[in-house]
Amino acid sequence: MKELFGSIRRNALGLSLFAIVTAGVIAVAQTTTADRIKANIRAAEARALNDIIPQSAYNNALLSDTLLLTDHFDTALLGPIADGALAYRARQDGEAVAVLLPVVAPDGYTTNIDMIVGIRPDGSIAGVRVVAHRETPGLGDKVDRRKSDWIEGFNGTSLNDPAEEAWAVKKDGGAFDQFTGATITPRAVVNAVHKALTFYAANHEKLLYLKGDDTDGE
Repeated sequence: MKELFGSIRRNALGLSLFAIVTAGVIAVAQTTTADRIKANIRAAEARALNDIIPQSAYNNALLSDTLLLTDHFDTALLGPIADGALAYRARQDGEAVAVLLPVVAPDGYTTNIDMIVGIRPDGSIAGVRVVAHRETPGLGDKVDRRKSDWIEGFNGTSLNDPAEEAWAVKKDGGAFDQFTGATITPRAVVNAVHKALTFYAANHEKLLYLKGDDTDGE
């Protein structure tokens, strides 16, 4: 009987140790994967920044002239944003050229659509780029500049151009094209870009001139 209880005890301990080790491996894998995803998004953001505002258009340290959005702003107008989301400021000889905002469209067809929206001091859009998405290949993925030039349609638009009621896809009576067989994705992007413009209009002074979290002094 003692041997039986001893065997049960050893097996129980073995199972417990196995469970602890397995849980630890899974936790490490999840953390590593999450860190890798964040790093990939940051790299995509950096590429998008220079795609929207070419390096010849600014001479400050763009990646350092930033504002931590959750520390400085009420982001309700902007909608959901990632933890640690930064607004970037491009400047030429100290003068603001553009503010670049990280924006999330939470209502994509499959999941969130992460974007960068560049806005000039006058409130017009310098450019929009999708940096992460899981939209349907051949349909919703046309919001990606590598798949089509649809995203270029935001260039030069502003909060009042087109008019407020026209900030929608054409299927909803707005000014922006949808894709054949796919309306949800472009609708989500249009709504998110409009939120970015609304947020900028309410906060442009701080976005342009507030001392940054890690500025280069320009």
